[in-house]
Amino acid sequence: MKAIRRFTVRPVLPEPLRPLGDLARNLRWSWHTETRELFEAVDPAGWRGSGADPVRLLGAVPAARLAELAGDRPFLDRLAGAAADLDTYLRGDRWYQRHDARERDGGGALLPAAIGYFSPEFGVTAALPQYSGGLGILAGDHLKAASDLGVPLIGVGLLYRHGYFRQSLSRDGWQQEQYPVLDPDELPLTPLREADGTTAQVVLALPGHRSLRARVWQARVGRVPLLLLDSDVEENGPGEREVTDRLYGGGSEHRLLQEMLLGIGGVRAVRTYCRLTGHPAPEVFHTNEGHAGFLGLERIRERVAGDGESEGLGFEAALEAVRAGTVFTTHTPVPAGIDRFDRDLVARHFGDDGELPGVAAERVLGLGLESYPGGEPHLFNMAVMGLRLAQRANGVSTLHGAVSRGMFAGLWPGFDPEEVPITSITNGVHAPTWTAPEVTRLGPVEETPDAALWDVRRTLREQLVTEVRTRLHASWRLRGAEAAELGWIDGVLDPDVLTIGFARRVPSYKRLTLMLRDRERLTNLLLHPERPVQIVVAGKAHPADDGGKRLVRELVRFADDPRVRHRIVFLPDYGMGMAQKLYPGCDVWLNNPLRPLEACGTSGMKAALNGCLNLSVLDGWWDEWFEPDFGWAIPTADGSAADEDRRDELEAGALYELLEDRVAPRFYERGENSALPDRWIGMVRRTLTALGPKVLADRMVRAYVERLYAPAAGAHRALDADTATELAGWKYRTRTRWPYVSVDHVEAVAVSGAGGSAELGSTLSLRVRVALGELRPDEVEVQAVAGRVGADDAIADARTCPLKPTGGPDLEGRWVYEGPLALDRTGPYGYTVRVLPAHPLLATGAELGLVALPTEATGEGAGVLMR
Repeated sequence: MKAIRRFTVRPVLPEPLRPLGDLARNLRWSWHTETRELFEAVDPAGWRGSGADPVRLLGAVPAARLAELAGDRPFLDRLAGAAADLDTYLRGDRWYQRHDARERDGGGALLPAAIGYFSPEFGVTAALPQYSGGLGILAGDHLKAASDLGVPLIGVGLLYRHGYFRQSLSRDGWQQEQYPVLDPDELPLTPLREADGTTAQVVLALPGHRSLRARVWQARVGRVPLLLLDSDVEENGPGEREVTDRLYGGGSEHRLLQEMLLGIGGVRAVRTYCRLTGHPAPEVFHTNEGHAGFLGLERIRERVAGDGESEGLGFEAALEAVRAGTVFTTHTPVPAGIDRFDRDLVARHFGDDGELPGVAAERVLGLGLESYPGGEPHLFNMAVMGLRLAQRANGVSTLHGAVSRGMFAGLWPGFDPEEVPITSITNGVHAPTWTAPEVTRLGPVEETPDAALWDVRRTLREQLVTEVRTRLHASWRLRGAEAAELGWIDGVLDPDVLTIGFARRVPSYKRLTLMLRDRERLTNLLLHPERPVQIVVAGKAHPADDGGKRLVRELVRFADDPRVRHRIVFLPDYGMGMAQKLYPGCDVWLNNPLRPLEACGTSGMKAALNGCLNLSVLDGWWDEWFEPDFGWAIPTADGSAADEDRRDELEAGALYELLEDRVAPRFYERGENSALPDRWIGMVRRTLTALGPKVLADRMVRAYVERLYAPAAGAHRALDADTATELAGWKYRTRTRWPYVSVDHVEAVAVSGAGGSAELGSTLSLRVRVALGELRPDEVEVQAVAGRVGADDAIADARTCPLKPTGGPDLEGRWVYEGPLALDRTGPYGYTVRVLPAHPLLATGAELGLVALPTEATGEGAGVLMR
């Protein structure tokens, strides 16, 4: 018989062991080795059986064992030490507090009192399975690094009762999905409660006078609270209860409701949390990918409604106030990765019969519609809304920033892609989470002998071999195999063989099966008599992506071949638990996406923290930080982009050649007077000492604080109600008057320098006549834009020089601007001029997407070239 209801009976810990409960409820244990070792000592077998989850462990420890530990003085001393260490970690000043104090002592601006960080998924620990891939893992690492640095983040997401999915394989290798129900009482969560003890909830209005309710759960990620919204509450109807059923599931309306709950409900959850706990309210809101973009609409609603003490703002003024304190991070380099909804679906959920009553649905739609050249005007684009609602935006690697500026250039017409106001902060990974304890215990790697470094690398490889065999055996049993036919698994992989890892999601652009392009050549690599290679592969295809599932099956069928199955394996159900063994145990991390479609690709960073060398296409972070000491770059056939088959053939050939001629020989090569691979160990050492510090999430979060959060907080504080209203009015007037702004004439007055010619070090004097219509000179900036030019006269590596008005307007109302242009580069050189809107509260001159440029008839300066 099956139970009609399931619930968890929590243990009552003896008084001396009460601190164990506090340690279990704070997810710092997931990256704090000493705390994990303490829980393992409670019950080593139970620890392994719980999947290294303290909450599940404590729920299953026999009462007799707890009584025994309550009288175990050495254990109680360890427990007291761990509890004291956590208390110091939570209460002491850290980098952020010291940095803030230095800023104030130096007369700088205060750092934000708090930051709201919204993401559709969070990969903090395998014990809280609320992630699907890199976006969630990045979000989890962001929270953990923020906690270590003392950054006052409040994380906001959804609690998915089925998580993403558990992956298994059929007998013929087809991916199968299971969605086990997650009981919040069995997770490291506590409900947020009102003062009267009731569970805190948020409510959204739905069409037809319906409502969507969600309770608020909280997890403690070190110092950072993580709020998760759960719609599975009795007050909801059946459809509304299922809104948070699974991550990235359901049709368009289901996804829209998820994203409304995340953004709108998330802001309401933050307000509730701050009210109940006294936590400072966020001054900055960070939208991690477009899924959370609706948070801006809720904050606009707040400002329009007023707070009871001050009168509400108009919609446009509220928009300016909200934009100032918002940061948007885009993670996708492909339009297909962005959520887009039909305009009618979105319109139905806003206005008087939904959220934002009193605000016309057309105003909401105007924030997200693709109303630009090349867009589809009937579609509401969540990334477009994210960009329009944020004054500051970034991509997640230098290359991805450039790709994003090209993708979204239509939002800033008249500007070259490189001037689109999207910067980049390259992702990082949380070292305490992803570095194996064996590597951490090495100490200063510069002083570690080669033999010791090589011994650690072999130990990690051996641990991976054991892990692979265990997981492979379990996978084959689920595929229907009998234990008696699986004896061959005991010989799978070898701890002394060069081990390559490849694990990630399985969209087509990541090219899971590129390694299979020439199967005979791959087989020869795997079975080479002197320099064999072994490969561990893992990854999940989206449940609706049959193309991705076919790629998985193709790889699995190859790995099932008795000739090679001891050298190549596919492990199903890739997740954090597997990854923490996989990254350290590999010698080489393989990544072969279609360039430039990898936004960042942080898996290779995690591998590098453990001395694993990267073998990757120059994409994402590897394009930025590749050096021959850190691994190998797979050449790309970018010129064959239109012929995907030809491109795959060429790049697969380059991959095989690298493995045959450079990677495998280097691994098996031994020094003249040593039994060790000296040159390989040298690359491992350089990876740990020179690359390791670059890939850290601490570096990433510091950059967010200094380059985005602090300026956003300053802009937020500058926009009180009056200032926001003034700025909104100025923008409206500027847009309506801009058609009358023009560059009427440009001339080069003289060249000062040796001989009066255009030589390096000489100066060109420019005179420009512009029409400003009803705008004042202090409302615009007139610039010269100069740099090297190509055959098409396009300016590259441009720099700008401001020009100044020489007096009042002439009889025709034109203004004359002048200024020097230094010729600081040799070769083909050119310039143009332009007029931009100017206001002290704009983040960049491109913010409004308005620019006036010369026409061909403007004058000689419009096409001046210096050669």
